[in-house]
Amino acid sequence: MVGFIGPNGAGKTTTIRMLSAVLRPDSGVISVNGFDAATQGDEVRASIGVMTEGAGLYPNLSGLDNLKFFAELHGVDDPERPASLLKAMGLSDAARRRAGTYSTGMKKRLGLAKALIHRPPVLLLDEPTSGLDPEGITMVLDEVRRLAREEGVTVMLCSHILHQLEAVCDRYVIVEAGRLLAQGSLEELVNEYITERVLELVTDLTEEKASQIADRSSARLVSFVSGRVCFAVGRADEVPPLIAAVSATARIWSAVRVGEDLQSAYFRVMEAKASEA
Repeated sequence: MVGFIGPNGAGKTTTIRMLSAVLRPDSGVISVNGFDAATQGDEVRASIGVMTEGAGLYPNLSGLDNLKFFAELHGVDDPERPASLLKAMGLSDAARRRAGTYSTGMKKRLGLAKALIHRPPVLLLDEPTSGLDPEGITMVLDEVRRLAREEGVTVMLCSHILHQLEAVCDRYVIVEAGRLLAQGSLEELVNEYITERVLELVTDLTEEKASQIADRSSARLVSFVSGRVCFAVGRADEVPPLIAAVSATARIWSAVRVGEDLQSAYFRVMEAKASEA
């Protein structure tokens, strides 16, 4: 599962349209499932599921009839498929209501069901959790995670909500103004763009002892607030010796590496590219 990240106007939605064979690229070749998006658009669209911010639903049809329509369009021969997807999305009770009366969150979930109706091997999702309540977010992310892990579906997920991407994605692509800035797993991005490892300790270490440990090692004392100390080191393998040095003179109740999440890596990438400009 790939998280596709970038600021507004970076080209994320345009990329999805090109991958969907809706737009032609100015140059280069796009291949989706072995099909050329420029010359085999019908084959590409048959092999992908797409969910955009405008779900492309028919407001005067019921939720069930929307899915029946798209099932027929894709040649789905399983008559139970629409109802089973509505159940998976928590929409069974609203199956016969007009889609136009659905809440924003319900439309999002129906839009995901529509994208899944023909069991596509590739799923392109543009802001799939915007407008959802916490329960809806969990439902959508759990289903997307299950599809990737249990059914082998390739998922490309665009979102500005980075902690959600971090919870489900294996790799990330960061773009800006139509340019690729960085790509890789979270570990790879952290190793390349985050130059210090910050360790936050809850401990009874005194400030004097903390300063002494920093002076005797390669660690830098970042902050000291009674009971909570932060050190920075240059490499991950310097963290265990630092913990050992602290535990030799004080009690430790918790030790957490901070600033190594996707959001931190994203901003470091953006800062690095800005400094190169």
